[in-house]
Amino acid sequence: MINLTDAARQKIKQKILDRGRGLGILIGLKTNGCSGLSYVFEYLDHQQPNQECVYDNDIRVYVDIKHKNIFFGMTIDHVRKGLNEGFEFLNPNEGDRCGCGLSFTVKP
Repeated sequence: MINLTDAARQKIKQKILDRGRGLGILIGLKTNGCSGLSYVFEYLDHQQPNQECVYDNDIRVYVDIKHKNIFFGMTIDHVRKGLNEGFEFLNPNEGDRCGCGLSFTVKP
Protein backbone atom coordinates (compact mmCIF):
# COMPACT_ATOMS: atom_id res chain seq x y z
CA MET A 1 0.00 0.00 0.00
CA ILE A 2 2.70 2.53 1.06
CA ASN A 3 6.34 2.10 0.07
CA LEU A 4 9.39 3.50 1.81
CA THR A 5 12.68 4.15 0.06
CA ASP A 6 15.85 2.93 1.75
CA ALA A 7 16.68 6.52 2.72
CA ALA A 8 13.27 7.02 4.36
CA ARG A 9 13.46 3.66 6.12
CA GLN A 10 16.89 4.43 7.58
CA LYS A 11 15.87 7.93 8.74
CA ILE A 12 12.70 6.61 10.43
CA LYS A 13 14.60 3.78 12.14
CA GLN A 14 17.20 6.23 13.44
CA LYS A 15 14.57 8.67 14.71
CA ILE A 16 12.70 5.90 16.56
CA LEU A 17 15.99 4.76 18.12
CA ASP A 18 16.84 8.35 19.11
CA ARG A 19 13.37 8.76 20.68
CA GLY A 20 13.80 5.51 22.60
CA ARG A 21 10.24 4.44 21.84
CA GLY A 22 7.67 4.22 19.07
CA LEU A 23 5.52 1.76 17.17
CA GLY A 24 6.24 3.38 13.81
CA ILE A 25 4.95 6.35 11.86
CA LEU A 26 1.50 7.76 11.25
CA ILE A 27 0.70 9.28 7.86
CA GLY A 28 -2.40 11.42 7.75
CA LEU A 29 -4.10 14.30 6.00
CA LYS A 30 -5.26 17.69 7.16
CA THR A 31 -7.09 20.54 5.49
CA ASN A 32 -4.45 23.13 4.71
CA GLY A 33 -3.04 25.48 2.09
CA CYS A 34 -4.52 26.77 -1.10
CA SER A 35 -5.22 23.37 -2.73
CA GLY A 36 -6.97 21.79 0.23
CA LEU A 37 -4.95 18.93 1.74
CA SER A 38 -1.48 18.42 3.17
CA TYR A 39 0.29 15.43 4.68
CA VAL A 40 0.75 14.83 8.38
CA PHE A 41 3.77 12.76 9.40
CA GLU A 42 4.35 11.87 13.02
CA TYR A 43 5.94 9.19 15.12
CA LEU A 44 3.35 6.98 16.78
CA ASP A 45 3.57 5.50 20.26
CA HIS A 46 0.03 4.08 20.59
CA GLN A 47 -2.30 2.80 17.87
CA GLN A 48 -5.86 4.16 17.87
CA PRO A 49 -8.96 2.18 16.76
CA ASN A 50 -9.36 4.30 13.60
CA GLN A 51 -5.79 3.53 12.43
CA GLU A 52 -4.67 0.64 10.27
CA CYS A 53 -1.12 -0.69 10.24
CA VAL A 54 0.68 -1.49 7.02
CA TYR A 55 4.14 -3.04 7.34
CA ASP A 56 6.95 -2.09 4.99
CA ASN A 57 9.79 -4.45 5.87
CA ASP A 58 10.68 -3.61 9.47
CA ILE A 59 8.95 -0.21 9.73
CA ARG A 60 5.31 0.02 10.75
CA VAL A 61 3.31 2.59 8.82
CA TYR A 62 -0.10 3.55 10.21
CA VAL A 63 -2.85 5.40 8.36
CA ASP A 64 -6.30 6.66 9.27
CA ILE A 65 -8.76 4.13 7.86
CA LYS A 66 -10.90 6.85 6.23
CA HIS A 67 -7.93 8.09 4.15
CA LYS A 68 -6.54 4.66 3.26
CA ASN A 69 -7.44 4.80 -0.45
CA ILE A 70 -5.73 8.16 -0.92
CA PHE A 71 -2.41 6.62 0.19
CA PHE A 72 -2.61 3.53 -2.03
CA GLY A 73 0.60 3.30 -4.07
CA MET A 74 2.33 6.22 -2.35
CA THR A 75 6.11 6.24 -1.84
CA ILE A 76 7.79 8.11 1.00
CA ASP A 77 11.38 9.22 0.44
CA HIS A 78 13.83 11.15 2.57
CA VAL A 79 15.73 13.71 0.52
CA ARG A 80 18.44 16.27 1.06
CA LYS A 81 18.47 19.36 -1.14
CA GLY A 82 21.30 21.72 -0.30
CA LEU A 83 21.01 22.54 3.41
CA ASN A 84 17.43 21.29 3.63
CA GLU A 85 16.29 17.75 4.25
CA GLY A 86 12.95 16.10 4.85
CA PHE A 87 10.41 13.54 3.82
CA GLU A 88 8.91 13.69 0.35
CA PHE A 89 5.55 12.12 -0.53
CA LEU A 90 5.21 10.73 -4.06
CA ASN A 91 1.54 9.94 -4.41
CA PRO A 92 -0.06 8.81 -7.69
CA ASN A 93 -3.47 9.82 -6.30
CA GLU A 94 -2.61 13.51 -6.15
CA GLY A 95 -4.37 15.74 -8.63
CA ASP A 96 -2.83 19.20 -8.54
CA ARG A 97 -0.38 20.81 -6.14
CA CYS A 98 -0.45 24.45 -5.16
CA GLY A 99 2.33 26.72 -6.35
CA CYS A 100 4.25 26.53 -3.07
CA GLY A 101 3.96 22.72 -3.04
CA LEU A 102 2.53 22.46 0.46
CA SER A 103 -0.96 21.29 -0.41
CA PHE A 104 -2.69 19.20 -3.04
CA THR A 105 -6.00 17.91 -4.35
CA VAL A 106 -6.99 14.29 -4.86
CA LYS A 107 -7.71 12.94 -8.35
CA PRO A 108 -11.42 12.40 -8.92
